[in-house]
Amino acid sequence: MPSTVLSAATLGIDAYPVHVEVDTDRSLPTFTVVGLPDSAVRESKERVLAALRNSGFQWPRRRVTVNLAPADRRKEGSAFDLPIALGILIASQQIRPARLSDFAFLGELSLDGTIRPIHGALSMALGLRQRDVYGLVVPADNAREAATAGRPLVYGAGTLHEAVEILEGSARLRPYELDLETVFADQTASDIDLSQVKGQAHAKRALEIAAAGNHNLSFVGTPGSGKTLLARCLPTILPDFTLDEALDTTQIHSVAGVLPPGKALVAARPFRAPHHTISSAGLIGGGTYPRPGEVSLAHHGVLFLDELPEFRKDVIEALRQPLEDRSVTIARAHLSLSYPARFMLLAAMNPCPCGYLGDERDRCHCTAAQIRRYRTRLSGPLLDRFDLHVEMPALDYADLRDGAQGESSEHVRERVNATRQLQRKRFAEETIYCNAHMGPRHLEAHCRLCRESESLLATAVERLGFSARAYDRVRKVARTIADVEQTADIAPQHLAEAIQYRSMDRTSARS
Repeated sequence: MPSTVLSAATLGIDAYPVHVEVDTDRSLPTFTVVGLPDSAVRESKERVLAALRNSGFQWPRRRVTVNLAPADRRKEGSAFDLPIALGILIASQQIRPARLSDFAFLGELSLDGTIRPIHGALSMALGLRQRDVYGLVVPADNAREAATAGRPLVYGAGTLHEAVEILEGSARLRPYELDLETVFADQTASDIDLSQVKGQAHAKRALEIAAAGNHNLSFVGTPGSGKTLLARCLPTILPDFTLDEALDTTQIHSVAGVLPPGKALVAARPFRAPHHTISSAGLIGGGTYPRPGEVSLAHHGVLFLDELPEFRKDVIEALRQPLEDRSVTIARAHLSLSYPARFMLLAAMNPCPCGYLGDERDRCHCTAAQIRRYRTRLSGPLLDRFDLHVEMPALDYADLRDGAQGESSEHVRERVNATRQLQRKRFAEETIYCNAHMGPRHLEAHCRLCRESESLLATAVERLGFSARAYDRVRKVARTIADVEQTADIAPQHLAEAIQYRSMDRTSARS
């Protein structure tokens, strides 16, 4: 008797329902899986066979055919083990399901019949919300993650026997209940605080402006000037993480397999800091069957590239498209996938190969040709995509010994939250939510300049050679500075400060 068990699969970060159809007949005993399975799905026979026998069930001495419908989409992973096993038990009449149409099943089977965690449980739960499904049975380790979707009801099964009991209606398991407020409250507090950073008041100010408007920021300074420490303070002043943002980010981490077991949500904004040896596929995403890269794992958070010129040129140049489109599209012969990549780019670099160009205490030993080669590793179009360029000089002894506590991250974060709230009201009818994402239409509506400001910007464009992109970004930063000060209009001092944050343009103009 054929049987059908509802399951799900991921395509990118989205999910779609999969019907696992199982049929047995009296032909020679074989096992066949059709419906574009990958190697992990085809290998399910050995896992399912051992799990059934070690759980006290029988493997049917018949031909077993498994069809994963729809058959024209590639299926990958081990999440079909559990529905295949249940389908075989139903088709061979070893169990009598009382609630087959009410549930969907996901899970990898170990050889002893226990159910192992899978990737993408949250995406699959969200994908099944649109269907008339009462409950979703997932591995116990994935129950918290799947329960964040709200519905269907999530049951965490630890063994094949528990899944069978749910199907037969005799289980004592109760739906997993999750308090999202507790999940957000349980996020680990950072041991880094902005008050720990000595000196560098102008860099702290730039960091606050960047966080307030979600602007891309680069630090240029000598070794030991505090670039990396200041960068790692950025997550502590970013605005509060909303539930929708947390769900979006968790989906990506779950599909990529980097969500820790038993964790329900990515409850804090991600901070990704890949090593400079990373490949283009690792940063942007890719592979034979495309996976999200670091730009997508940093969605709604920060991507920090330390020692930016040390990254391969083709790797960092590949950032240009995600920075503009805020998504990544990876095309392969058999499919094309899009992953969201709405992140804030933060970079740190030295002014020259040795790092001491312009330092009053340590003399630079680089030749002019070496400095030129070092700077040309970063193209003009890439530098244009940074809204703020900040130079950080070396700290002197007085700064290091200063015992005064600077402003804490908590206080700065309050101002950032107030500024972001102002922007959310401004763009309430739009698809954007912060100043950094403004397009030409928004610039004309919200970044109008007075006559004095227009004259100042015209002089800056002429003398510093701003590109059209840099011209727009200066106006966006000026709008954010005015928002931080809760001012409706952009004043000349706001524009002047925004121009000062284009240090790389000033350097290019001098050279």
